Amino acid sequence: MVHALDVLRRRGHAETTLDLPAVMLRALESWREKPGVLTVIPCPEPTRPALFMGESGILLVLWRLEPADAIADDLHALVLENLSNSANDVMWGTPGTLLVAQLMHDWTGEERWADAARRTEAALLDARGRDGLWENELHDHRYRGLGPFHGAAGNVLVLGLEDLGEVLRDTAVVEDGLANWPTALGDDDLLAQWCAGAPGIVTCAASYLDEDLLLAGAELAWKAGPSGDEKGSSLCHGTAGSGWAFLKAFERTQDELWLERARRFAVHALEQTRRVPSRYSLWTGGIGVALFAADCMEACAAYPVLETWE
Repeated sequence: MVHALDVLRRRGHAETTLDLPAVMLRALESWREKPGVLTVIPCPEPTRPALFMGESGILLVLWRLEPADAIADDLHALVLENLSNSANDVMWGTPGTLLVAQLMHDWTGEERWADAARRTEAALLDARGRDGLWENELHDHRYRGLGPFHGAAGNVLVLGLEDLGEVLRDTAVVEDGLANWPTALGDDDLLAQWCAGAPGIVTCAASYLDEDLLLAGAELAWKAGPSGDEKGSSLCHGTAGSGWAFLKAFERTQDELWLERARRFAVHALEQTRRVPSRYSLWTGGIGVALFAADCMEACAAYPVLETWE
């Protein structure tokens, strides 16, 4: 939430009366008093360093707002602690803390962050299978994921690679000019949302996915339509997340049809946030929809957090 408010403020789309650094300091204090999320199910070890579900994300946002050596030192220690994480995904594992190291090196130029990034990248590549996928261990399940948060598309994006095209062609389910992908290898369920299915694959792999598959995946998101109120408006699994496929299709083709479709989804998602109680969360709440709407206004196709912090 704080990161998104800061981004919207810096881009001139919103103002806030909140003292954002103070809010983040309180968030850090609260986390350290009582750390942990999803406490009723098994989580990867170590849990504390996770970018999305642990302390790294809190520290990274805090440092971005108010740089301090102590915060950077704590963050660096977490990146190194996460090298052994069995969850090979952006949410919990080394792909997430690789992103942390990359950003901190970009922002500071310090060699220790370049070294942390090299070590984390080496660990991530070492865990990659010969088929180009990673075995992920999460909540007592093992699977070879394809998507953004828990699979190869997100990992490859963070690594800055473009080598998943053949795998995505082999795993695509294509019918009547539409394309979709399972959440994991061998999974029969086909969803149509950012975190699982064509919208997320298109978003993460847009730079190298065969154009016929990119357009077929984006068309599937359009045919599926906005998410219902049960899924909601969110970036993760709602209308805004699906709409991101259109921004990527526009970036790749420069066809204004896709930008128009993205903007139509943004308007619908904003209306959903007014009609349906929204969560206070970047990925599942209204603030993520606001970021998507801002990107649609500016025709910006860099996905929040995974591709840009601006």
